[in-house]
Amino acid sequence: VQLQASGGGLVQAGGSLTLSCIVSGFGSDHYTSGWYRQAPGKGREPVSLISSKDDTTYYSDSVRSRFTISRENAKNTVYLQMNNLKPEDTAVYYCVAEDSDLYDIATLIGRLGTYDMDHWGKGTLVTVSS
Repeated sequence: VQLQASGGGLVQAGGSLTLSCIVSGFGSDHYTSGWYRQAPGKGREPVSLISSKDDTTYYSDSVRSRFTISRENAKNTVYLQMNNLKPEDTAVYYCVAEDSDLYDIATLIGRLGTYDMDHWGKGTLVTVSS
């Protein structure tokens, strides 16, 4: 499995950025993909996930209503549209994927606070200035 992320950069607070990730190598069309992030001095945390089976989504409380995750099947690409960015969104963002059902992953995140996805891409840095 390969994950190729792009789209990070520097933006002022209140601005927008879109991250993209090309997902390849899964033997099945059914998998969960999305984004985690790691802020300076903190651990990795889930941001948003989407199911390739039915496009159901998961958002962390900190980004719900500001970020939108979507998929484009023809390009095997998952996007994260980030609006109204805040300085606390500054982090390295990682594209992630796993051949598991989103419901199961989201349930574990709810119980444990996080979940270690099987596949990780190289991170892309998002910096939000105040």
